[in-house]
This record gives sequence, C-alpha cells and structure tokens, in this order.
Amino acid sequence: MSSNIPCRKAFTSKLTELAKKDPSIIVVTSDARGSVTLNQYAEELPDQFVEAGIAEQNEVGIGAGMATFGKRVFVCAPACFLSARSLEQVKIDVVYTHTNVKIIGISGGISYGALGYSHQSLHDMAVMRTFPGMDVIIPSDRFQAEAVTEWLAKSDEPAYVRMGRGAVTDVYARSEGSFTYGKANTLKEGKDVTIIAAGETVGKALEAAELLEQEAISARVLDMATIKPIDREAILKAAGETKGIVSVEEHSIYGGLGSAVAEIVIQENPVPMRIMGIPDEITIEGDSAEIFDYYGINPQGIKKQALSILKG
Repeated sequence: MSSNIPCRKAFTSKLTELAKKDPSIIVVTSDARGSVTLNQYAEELPDQFVEAGIAEQNEVGIGAGMATFGKRVFVCAPACFLSARSLEQVKIDVVYTHTNVKIIGISGGISYGALGYSHQSLHDMAVMRTFPGMDVIIPSDRFQAEAVTEWLAKSDEPAYVRMGRGAVTDVYARSEGSFTYGKANTLKEGKDVTIIAAGETVGKALEAAELLEQEAISARVLDMATIKPIDREAILKAAGETKGIVSVEEHSIYGGLGSAVAEIVIQENPVPMRIMGIPDEITIEGDSAEIFDYYGINPQGIKKQALSILKG
C-alpha cells in the first residue's frame, strides 16, 4: 500500500503521455499550473496549452470554442471555482451546446480546508449531475485516476471530474481494470451491509469493513467512481442482498452520491440507509484529515453508521 501520489499528479502525468501522441488534446487552465501540477505539461507541450489567467469563466468559454473545432479539451482549475464561478459557462457553453470539454476540478471537496468555506467545493456533484449529458466522475486513487484519464481522452461527451489535492492510499494495484464507465467496482463482498463510497472516502470504507469484520459483520464495499451515470444495477443488487446501505462522500449530504443512491433505492427497493457527508453548515477550518474526523467521516464513523442499520 502506498500513499505518495495524489490523483491530480497521476492525471497530469498520464495526460501528458497521451497528449504527446494526440495533438488534438488541449489543456486550458486559469493560473493554476502549480495547483493542477501542469508545469511539465506546459513545458513539454506549449502548443497544446492555453493559460487564461485568473478568469475561470473565460477558461471554460475558450475550451468550448476550441472543442467546436475538433479539439479534445481539458479545462483544469480548482474545483471550488470551476463549479461555482464559471457555472453559467459550463451550463451554456459546454452542456447546452454539448461540446467535448472535460471540466477537471482539482483540490475538490475539503482539500483546501485550511482556507475555509470559500475554497471548498461541497456542492459540485449536486449541480453537475443535474446537467443533461454531463458525466460526473470521482477517482479514488492514482491508478484509477490514470484509467479515468485514458477514458476521458477517448470520450466525446462532456464530463466533470473531481480530484483531491493530497496523496491518498492506493485502493488498486494497477490502472487496468480499476475503472469501467458507469459501473461500480465491488472491492469487498458482504452479506450484512453495503458501504458505497467515491473518491478519497473509498479507502476509509475499506478500513471500516475491516473493523466490522472483527465483529463478525460482513460488509460489501462498492467504489462508485461514476456518480453519473450511476450503476443502478449494483445499487439494487446491494439493496436486495444486504440489510441496508451506508453512503460515504466528501460532499454535502444533499445532492451528491448519497442522494443519487437514495433516488434509486427509495423508488425500487427501499432499505434502511445512512448518508454520510458534510452536514448543512459552514464547515470548520483545518486540514482535510481534521475535517473528516470532526464530522465522523472516518472508518470508525462509518462502522458506527453500519451498526446503527443492523441494530435497527
């Protein structure tokens, strides 16, 4: 197990490799080379790189314009700004005109926790998944980030991809087989309760399953990397084969992964469910680990919610 490489770095490394082979790949950023780890890309592929300055709205518009001429555009910037400041441009220039633009939100969720609420993106999944034709993806580790990047470079659909800032523990051993568009990965089989997670919380879900196993409780763990289109079949299978579902996410409890899962469960096979995420309040300031622990979004907290379902 390793925790040395952030998803953002795996993404830019793989994208640089792919762009060297495909001149149609263009990266647009808004004074965020360091944040996105794009320095190497910009140095090696200056003709496939556009610096828009601190102007996220323009960044999205430039990307959409280039996409209309057949370019495969990756618009990269901090998630808090791309999913808020430039939302109108994403809605009209990308979604409404259905341009092949990948919106890459870096340092999403509570990655910028020490900078406070203004730099947190806990609404992005909720709004992005309401846009028609917009894919929403959150990789859980460096290997899955690589696989997602390869898929994005081939896809012709608009997509929003959110990655965290810090290094995360590896969930997978290699990129091959770590990501299938629209499908969840079953990381652990279980018959008592199901834990569905995405992004950085996947590792925490696996640790929670190990804690539950120590108490003879069998927990199924699903990595739901594709939030939209979500894996309806895997969710209904979990609802039918286990006693309940715990969803875990680095997002508001409203509108994100938990809501997407609940929308399916409540209509087709209602089972007890707990939605774990950031509650309806201005979050505390601190590093991401401190914030996760404060709100109980950790292995112990997940275990507690799973037990609450089993105890009725």
